[in-house]
Amino acid sequence: MKFDINNLQRAYMIAEMSANHAGSIERAKEIIWAAKEAGADCVKIQTYTADTLTIDCDNSYFHIDNGTWEGENLYHLYEKAYTPWEWQGELKREAEKAEIDFLSTPFDKTAVDFLEELGMEFYKIASFELVDIPLIEYVASKGKPIILSTGMGTAEEIEEAVRAIRGQGNEQIVLLRCASAYPAVSDEMNLVTIQDMGKRFQVPVGLSDHSMGSLAAVTAVALGAKVIEKHFCLSRSIENPDSSFSMEPQEFRQMVEDVRLAEKAVGTVKYGPTSQEENSIVFRRSIFAVKDIEAGERVTAENVRIIRPGYGLKPKEYKKVIGMRAKERIPYGEPLSYDKLEEGE
Repeated sequence: MKFDINNLQRAYMIAEMSANHAGSIERAKEIIWAAKEAGADCVKIQTYTADTLTIDCDNSYFHIDNGTWEGENLYHLYEKAYTPWEWQGELKREAEKAEIDFLSTPFDKTAVDFLEELGMEFYKIASFELVDIPLIEYVASKGKPIILSTGMGTAEEIEEAVRAIRGQGNEQIVLLRCASAYPAVSDEMNLVTIQDMGKRFQVPVGLSDHSMGSLAAVTAVALGAKVIEKHFCLSRSIENPDSSFSMEPQEFRQMVEDVRLAEKAVGTVKYGPTSQEENSIVFRRSIFAVKDIEAGERVTAENVRIIRPGYGLKPKEYKKVIGMRAKERIPYGEPLSYDKLEEGE
């Protein structure tokens, strides 16, 4: 397994399949290989059924009144979106063939037990389950790393979830900033919260990104994100509950490339010239003769100036050299150095 919570040297890129298989196991397998080809480190699915998430009830409580799924009934939406459990072992084996990590989000204890039997090596908790403390405790009790999305979560709710994990003796936690809107809009993402979460909870942090494009992911990495999760599809033209806000392979590949460039640009704390800058130091300013200075003549503001390039004495020496005498002739355009000067009398 490539995922190492204690050694996240670069952003770990998760391609969330979710409902983008659109009911086809063959398409699900294609997504696994396409995600690998696009630079993902991991492909993620979700383990639930409509019955493990909700009940088959058609009263107003179970209707979605706005957003991407406006007009849907919860039960029927989850029926369309779920990944059949009988596929999941086969999909895990396919991921192993593709040499890409395989991850799932369980939504109840039966799903956790099922994934344990599959040999799941780490878990994701969805934002909507952030407040399901019994589920979080049960997942944490398995002693495996947990990536926890925090969409909609208050600081207190996140603290409760983190405490629940740690209460099971499990310190393997990554928190993901998330805007639980589909798609999310940039002005409500508040990505700077990523830095605050890292400091507040003393864990690695990342972004579960439902916005369009890769700008948020790149920005998050610049702010310290070590995990990026994006919904991934073969094509948005393949209609399913998640297609409208998912990335196509070439878009995901471009995002990965942009993230890797951002990581290089962020770099490490460093002062002084870089290797590229070494050749530019010579173009700094220094002290030069701007008139011929004869031997024994005093240095004055008329015969020397601070100019580019940088072969002479540093500008901070200017006041010191004014009034000194030339030990030898210093012609126009010659850099000043102390071996050509002596104290004036």
